[in-house]
Amino acid sequence: MITGLLNSMLASATPILLASLGGAFTYHCDVFNIAMEGMLLAGAFGAVAVGFATGSWLAAIGGGILAAAILGFLFVVFAVWLDADEFVTGIALNLLALGTTTYLLRQWYGVKGAFDDPSLPAIPDVDLPWLEPIPVIGPVLSGRNLLVWVGLFAAVATWWVVQRSRYGLRLRAAGFNPPALEASGGSVARVRAIALVACSVTCGMGGAFLSLGYLTLFNENMSAGRGWIALAAVILVRGSAPGIVAISLLFGFADGLGLQLQTRYGLAPQFTAMAPYLATLFVLFFYARRKLGESP
Repeated sequence: MITGLLNSMLASATPILLASLGGAFTYHCDVFNIAMEGMLLAGAFGAVAVGFATGSWLAAIGGGILAAAILGFLFVVFAVWLDADEFVTGIALNLLALGTTTYLLRQWYGVKGAFDDPSLPAIPDVDLPWLEPIPVIGPVLSGRNLLVWVGLFAAVATWWVVQRSRYGLRLRAAGFNPPALEASGGSVARVRAIALVACSVTCGMGGAFLSLGYLTLFNENMSAGRGWIALAAVILVRGSAPGIVAISLLFGFADGLGLQLQTRYGLAPQFTAMAPYLATLFVLFFYARRKLGESP
């Protein structure tokens, strides 16, 4: 049961982790990116569409990234270049992703609800035979999907880029002191555009994992609020990459626990599906208490 719970935790945490890491870039440059929900959904559909057409899981990941990048580009155009309201732009893009993926699913594949085809390529797992004999750790870490490892590597890379690189310095300056960045010869708009592109890439991979790593199908509204959970995670830990890993694992644990309760004890799926959102409310409660404690 423990092994199954940990396996479910890693699988459930991966799309939230990937989306949250992209959200860390937009958080530090002071872009309120609520379009991550739509980017995840677009990435999931793009991966299935390209994977079905080509039969290649690698091309499918590229398709997921491309689909999410289209939304990212639209966000840049409206919220960065045209200075439109970020909240309104994000809501519009989320609705655009939901409507477009539903329409294309029905028009291209003639199905409602879910598209499941045997020719869809699954993103491969990574076997680590030298770890398998170790109790608990071996069965949990060996055989994990490739994008699980990509997510963990991306967490390290995100921390380094934000905290140690020259771009990271400009990224944080764009969020905390834009006039200083402009005075030094930097461009706030360019830094924010690059951050949104990076967010699109990670959300596209997260969506590809949902449709071809976690499952091998596409469902209408497949993101199911994970983009909102990712946004909450970024805000809770203030864009910290280590904090994002921890909070994503917490949400993944809640989701995995719900699946285990459903499988082993026959609880209704509607109740078990609430687990990650209850965990979100729980964490938000303690975050609000901490903020009240910091207030003068």
